[in-house]
Amino acid sequence: MSFLDNLENNLKALESREQGGLEDQRSRDADRSRAKAAAPWADKLKRDTWTQSLMQQSTRAGFQRRVKVNLIWIDTTLRLEALDQRLEFRPEPNGIMVVALNEGNAVSAGLIDMTEDPQTLIAPWIAIVEEQKKRDDATRRALAEQLAAEEAALEDAQQ
Repeated sequence: MSFLDNLENNLKALESREQGGLEDQRSRDADRSRAKAAAPWADKLKRDTWTQSLMQQSTRAGFQRRVKVNLIWIDTTLRLEALDQRLEFRPEPNGIMVVALNEGNAVSAGLIDMTEDPQTLIAPWIAIVEEQKKRDDATRRALAEQLAAEEAALEDAQQ
């Protein structure tokens, strides 16, 4: 490879890197401006008594159904987790978005009103968690029965 070919390749690489660098900078600027716009909502989500009530009610609802509800803060997002179900509260520039996730896939989303009782959000979500718990329990029972039957058959075969 000659010196000129090498120089040409280096120039092409620099040009392509600069274009990507500009796009990355634009993306970072957009993310930064979006975070600034969402900051008042993030602060309200972290400090409001509504959030404390939401956490207490969700924990209580899970306890009544013998399901552990995990409360997790990820940056400015509040996540409630129970079994494979998640309920995320994400600050956005125009309010707080609640997103229901089932095994990582978004099922529903919408803006919340922090003047309403948190129970209006928790009740439908905990009902889904309860249904999943029933399915999981039924699957566990069926597997236990199958295992017991196989063990009994193995004992009969040995005798």
